Amino acid sequence: MTNVKSGIAASPGIAIGQAWVVKEVTLTFPTDLATDPDHEINRYHQAVAKAKEQIGQLRDKAAREMGEDKAAVFDAHLMVLEDPELTGGIEGKITAEKMQAENAVKDVIDQFVTIFENMDMEYMRERAADIRDVGTRLLYLLFGIEQRSLAEISEPSIVVAHDLTPSDTAQMDREKVLGFATNIGGRTSHSAIMARSLEIPAVIGLKTVLEEVAQGDMLIVDGTTGEVIIRPDEAQLQKYRAKRDALLAEKKELQKLVDEPSVTKDNVRVELAANIGSPEDAIAAKARGAEGIGLFRTEFLYMDRDDFPSEEEQFTAYKRVAETMGDAPVVIRTLDIGGDKELSYLELSQEMNPFLGVRAIRLCLERPDIFKTQLRAILRASAYGNIKMMYPMIATIEELRAANGILDEVKTELKNEGIAFNEAMEVGIMIEIPAAAVSADLFAEEVDFFSIGTNDLIQYTIAVDRMNEQLTRLYQPFHPSLLRLIKQVIDAAHAKGKWAGMCGEMAGDPLAIPLLLGLGLDEFSMSASSILPARKQLRHLKQADMKQMAEAALYKKTAQDVRFFVENEIKN
Repeated sequence: MTNVKSGIAASPGIAIGQAWVVKEVTLTFPTDLATDPDHEINRYHQAVAKAKEQIGQLRDKAAREMGEDKAAVFDAHLMVLEDPELTGGIEGKITAEKMQAENAVKDVIDQFVTIFENMDMEYMRERAADIRDVGTRLLYLLFGIEQRSLAEISEPSIVVAHDLTPSDTAQMDREKVLGFATNIGGRTSHSAIMARSLEIPAVIGLKTVLEEVAQGDMLIVDGTTGEVIIRPDEAQLQKYRAKRDALLAEKKELQKLVDEPSVTKDNVRVELAANIGSPEDAIAAKARGAEGIGLFRTEFLYMDRDDFPSEEEQFTAYKRVAETMGDAPVVIRTLDIGGDKELSYLELSQEMNPFLGVRAIRLCLERPDIFKTQLRAILRASAYGNIKMMYPMIATIEELRAANGILDEVKTELKNEGIAFNEAMEVGIMIEIPAAAVSADLFAEEVDFFSIGTNDLIQYTIAVDRMNEQLTRLYQPFHPSLLRLIKQVIDAAHAKGKWAGMCGEMAGDPLAIPLLLGLGLDEFSMSASSILPARKQLRHLKQADMKQMAEAALYKKTAQDVRFFVENEIKN
């Protein structure tokens, strides 16, 4: 019987095929106490050594096929294996409680997973999957069980699982996996990130899909709507095959726009740039028609490791992106850590509300040693391309001046050392805090550009935690107050002859693009997969018409009113 399930749309597209079900092995744990604790500790150490070897191989494969940033998760797995608290806890249970190695590993891993799952931040909760993945690997090694690998898939299939770990996705044959469907996961979970990176349709958070699908069942995965159809009838198959074929044809047609300029119907040129997290992402973005990099999220260089990246490491990464993009602009955001993004090796004080605490530029100003290392790397890389730099979470002129003061110190150091850099490198700020948006005319006198970060600007303007699922209805990109702030920022930039871009999710929203064009936005920075659809859309819009529409939208009273108005205007 046909069964339609709804989950989280993690990666767009439509997959149709037979299910390849990943069943978890039921482990039977020993009930006897350990008679030789030293032997059990030795067994545990042997499992750790073998796990490190396996993870190293997976890391190399992931780096080759998906890029260094995606492979970095395995560095985090190695860190888990080497964590003294984990090792000490396991060895302690073996010696003090006479546990056999299997039981000790399970107990301590379960404790760690529970701690992470109960953390406030979604990012940290989803890291529990990394710990569980490492624990499963250790247990399988101790039990002598060979892990079933997605590399075993022989026919094109849709993978159905409770969850897909980094170890799973790194082993799969990309030609054989048509799509994913999992019980658990969020949009920032590894399975979702990997699916988007590989452009594989995926729906996650389906709760019970693993229990409801049998090996070989026919499935339809709609990664755009978040629906999975189990055992579809012939009419549904025909409908979705036609839908899939239309999407593939559209994708092929869009490829013709890769080298075309981003121009409106009335010949207004805008820039479509990409948001990236690694040098490999820049290569993919350029292949998708990106005219620049509007946001290089440098914090990914700092994550999933046990110490700060050196100046040389950072310089190499920034230089690679600059050289990949040639003359096209590359906007590098300085370190944006804090809030939902933490570093295991950076001691941050516990705060009641970390989103309003010591994060981003505030952290950098408190730790000029960290900040200077990054500024040196960025400036050095600026000699190899069209690099621009921006500070995140600026709220006051004093913060901007303090940051620029440190930048000037670094420039002087580099000059004294005879190291080349672009002395005219543009320096801008992200507009994420309402205070900065309201004072945009004052900031415009002291910066070279603005980049509007709508993800945070929305949550700070409407006072809504964007991670809180109960408040999703209040997270409104089309709220009239937000549109007015955006217009204020763009107008302030233009009044001083500066440019204004946007690097939040809103920049790639097909319904927001006409509004932003009408408000005069110069640069739209989005995920690489959104660039060609946005270019196609712009070619059918006249900025003059969109300007009139945007002006009218500013006087609507609710976000729903704005949406309804824009939808009708575009149709007409």
